[in-house]
Amino acid sequence: MYQQQQTKAFQQRTSEWLSSAKASDIAELVAANTEDLRDVLRFHEYRYYVQNDPLISDAEYDTLFKLLQKFEQENPSAITPDSPTQRVGAGLIKDFAKVQHLVPMLSLENSYDEADLLDWDRKARDLSGLDKIEYCVEPKFDGASISVIYDDDHLVRSATRGDGVVGDEITLNTKQIKSMPLSARFSSYGIDQIEIRGEVLINKNNFKVYNDKLVEEGLPPFANPRNAAAGTLRIKDTAQVSKRNLEVFLYHVSYATNAAHQPLVTGQQTGQTKFSAALAAKGQQPTTHSGMLEMLWNLGFRSPQKEMKVVKGISGVIQYVQEFEAKRDSLPYEIDGMVIKVNDLTLQERLGMTSHHPRWAIAFKFKARQGTSKLRAVEFQVGRTGAVTPVAKIEPVQVGGVTVTSISIHNEEYIREKDLLLGDTILIERSGDVIPQIVKSFAELRTGKETRIKFPTHCPVCNDLLFKPVGEAVWRCMNIGCQAQVVERIIHFVSKDAMDIKSFGEANVRKFYDLGLLKDVPGIYRLNFEAISKLEGFGKKSIDNLQSAIEHSKTQPLHRLIYGLGIRYCGETTAKTLANAVNHLLDFKDFSEEQLQNLEDVGVKVAGSIYRFFHDRDNLEMLETLETLGISLKNQKKQQSVHSILTGQTFLFTGSLTQLKRSDAEEMVEKNGGKIVSGVSSKLNYLVVGEDAGSKLEKAKKIQSIKIINEEDFIRMLPT
Repeated sequence: MYQQQQTKAFQQRTSEWLSSAKASDIAELVAANTEDLRDVLRFHEYRYYVQNDPLISDAEYDTLFKLLQKFEQENPSAITPDSPTQRVGAGLIKDFAKVQHLVPMLSLENSYDEADLLDWDRKARDLSGLDKIEYCVEPKFDGASISVIYDDDHLVRSATRGDGVVGDEITLNTKQIKSMPLSARFSSYGIDQIEIRGEVLINKNNFKVYNDKLVEEGLPPFANPRNAAAGTLRIKDTAQVSKRNLEVFLYHVSYATNAAHQPLVTGQQTGQTKFSAALAAKGQQPTTHSGMLEMLWNLGFRSPQKEMKVVKGISGVIQYVQEFEAKRDSLPYEIDGMVIKVNDLTLQERLGMTSHHPRWAIAFKFKARQGTSKLRAVEFQVGRTGAVTPVAKIEPVQVGGVTVTSISIHNEEYIREKDLLLGDTILIERSGDVIPQIVKSFAELRTGKETRIKFPTHCPVCNDLLFKPVGEAVWRCMNIGCQAQVVERIIHFVSKDAMDIKSFGEANVRKFYDLGLLKDVPGIYRLNFEAISKLEGFGKKSIDNLQSAIEHSKTQPLHRLIYGLGIRYCGETTAKTLANAVNHLLDFKDFSEEQLQNLEDVGVKVAGSIYRFFHDRDNLEMLETLETLGISLKNQKKQQSVHSILTGQTFLFTGSLTQLKRSDAEEMVEKNGGKIVSGVSSKLNYLVVGEDAGSKLEKAKKIQSIKIINEEDFIRMLPT
């Protein structure tokens, strides 16, 4: 879409706009060059969301975006449908209208092993009369299928797959997906109207962040990224859709016409794709499936052009499929297999269809990460915030290489939504490192002997009456002295992401508590090691290690202590925000809720929770006790020298470090005033490169302002 020469031109235009942003006549400049400003913004959207290779900072993009937004607000008649501002949430959708796809979205034949692929290839060769066929192999994305239509180069409609013939219209929601172009120059290929198939995804990192947030709020997490993507597409508040950072891959053209409304694709009613021979001969349309993916990529779509591979013969297909399955878990998004298509569009037409699926394509499914089991019992556990969580006890089943016997079923509402009964046959799913989830129950397999799951009215540990706050789905034990809560708070405090007290795992916490050696968090620093030495399994070395780990925890940075306190809604990111806001932790007792809300990403609910924690006398006494026991409540970073060489500098690490752990290196940066960023952009000052560095290094080489250094260079930068 943007060749090197064009890229340089856009960079020049970007610089001109940024340098003019505060000029007194900027309104006149925008009015006279509105479309140029839109083009510049579209270019940077493409670099960021499609190529994952930004050339300007978020702040610089926001500056240009606000120039356009202000002009359009003052001149609404100048707004165009494909303006970058039109991605902004348009409010609430009343209902999703039912719409018919131009061409039915049919299913593919599935294969599960090498023998299936060999048999499919044999049939294709027999029908075609060829000794060897060229195939295009691409990932089978595990997301939500959609169909999009462009008329006169503009996105006019998006729809879910539905039943394959009719789906729900979701145009406003797909406009919130930054990698979905609002317009594309299909006219340059002689195309007036086009229907394209695609898959909406949420990448693994965004999925984890969103699920962690749900768990913090006491809500059930999504079972997998696919459910998260599909659920997001059906949200009626477009502003909320925009916040979930969906992505989209477009991978198949099902329908196309020219300006005279003559079909450019033959066999459309059967889902085949073949552009007319006359236009293809002129070079106006692709003649292969891989060429179609390249066309979409060149027009600014995120097609699987970089992930696909064209191979001659089925042996190359099998090899590529095996390579992709081996690296499945390292990909940023979920895939559940590979799709193999005959590459030549003319040959696709010759091979035709069965009554159910095309003969020219097949889906190879990776090893199953689902399994069925029986729901035998439900136990109720009490967490550190008093939340009562039901845990399903199931018949052991292998899912994704792990034997699953217990699964959290989150809360009472989740049980009703999934229609779970004791004795049900259930479908279990586990994707990558995601915690196993119950996908559904099989109501049709019930015998009549299944029974309802009864939720307790009293705490299963201390027997206090349970309480469900207004607007929440979780029942809670409000007794902060409840044994289960105390133990869970201690376990959280010593955990790796909190105070990181090695040798002090969950088993030891429970053992010491049951024996009366540990009663609360401050008790960690008052342990009777003489009594512990008399316990089986605690020799001198293990006790020395535990003592050393406890002593070391006293010097942990403030954000770890804050996270370890287990304040409700306060995750690791919020803990860092809080730590950076004060010189001493007890300063928060003087903060109002309004002051807390002024901190980055601290909303009303989070601010209320933090305020209550630091205005509770018992909590303040605990913190004062911890300080007397030697735990630092001071923000060491606030007191560091402003002349530190790392102050104000941003760092990113890539590849394998040989002298330092990645987490330790990042902590050294922050301790010395620097900041860790998540990706390569012009905001990055230093990329520290270890062994086997990947795409981040290649991206950094394209941005002149980034200094690329090795691990030894980084260590030399640190104060001695």
